[in-house]
Amino acid sequence: MKKLKALLLTEGMHGMISQVEGMAKALNVDYSHKTVRLSFPWNLIPPKLTPVSQIVLKDKINIAANEIPDLIISCGRKSVIPSIFLKKKNSKIFTIHIQDPKVGFKNFDAIVAPEHDNLKGDNIYTSKGAIHYITEVEISKAKQYLVDKIKSEKIVSLILGGPNKYYSFNSDQIINIFNQIKSIFVSNGYKVIIIPSMRTPKETIDLAIKEMGSCGHVVTKVDKQAYLSAYALANYVVVTCDSTSMISEAATSSKPIFVAHMKAKRNNYRFNRFFELFKQMGITRDLGEKVETWTYNKHNEAQRIAIEIKSKIKN
Repeated sequence: MKKLKALLLTEGMHGMISQVEGMAKALNVDYSHKTVRLSFPWNLIPPKLTPVSQIVLKDKINIAANEIPDLIISCGRKSVIPSIFLKKKNSKIFTIHIQDPKVGFKNFDAIVAPEHDNLKGDNIYTSKGAIHYITEVEISKAKQYLVDKIKSEKIVSLILGGPNKYYSFNSDQIINIFNQIKSIFVSNGYKVIIIPSMRTPKETIDLAIKEMGSCGHVVTKVDKQAYLSAYALANYVVVTCDSTSMISEAATSSKPIFVAHMKAKRNNYRFNRFFELFKQMGITRDLGEKVETWTYNKHNEAQRIAIEIKSKIKN
């Protein structure tokens, strides 16, 4: 049977790409990706106040008659209007939006949102944490990638995010995290792998080299294979608190995960709901808690939700 074709719409950020590709992989469809950019002033205006028209797009989305996708999978505020627009042009397209679209839910055939967003509706599929594109098979295949960089049977991998509207990610906070890892892990014979993300500032990477370079291996650029290998090699994983997507991805590793918390600069109640959920599920603990081994059920929400959405697509 011929695979369905999907068009993925995002703003181009790693967390969004991870979610739409994760959904596409779980649905077992062929896909292509389109980065959405909105013109001024529409890039500043909420979707519910934006006209459903190509006029709001910097780059028009022109689809040939023989290339019309079977599905559109979108994620992020800027992808809402183009998804609705393309659906209006061809009602046969099945549309899936990931995250709260901030418009009427009936504009989409399915909406996938994390449980901590508390969305309710007939077409809402809730995930425990963020869905993503990381799989156990990929982690296992990448294990040897960093083997030559770090010689130890005791490894902790630190996954660094970056500043956002909730966390400033300043040097004092990062040094505090480094010092905790030195005290808790390095002093007990562990080597450290440090992995940056697309949002990690260069100053933070430079700080990691200065403060932690002698404690293991610092990856200095975004490298997916290094990211996956760091999970495969680790006995423990530490993830900074600024990204629910990264923490959700880490849960695919089945390794014990510590969340490195920082002081929030504004109300982060959605993050706190997520942190509490993952603690209750036995996936995470806070950095600073006792270091011991624990296990939890394999966590891949994209696969679980895809089964339900496939059924809806068939119907």
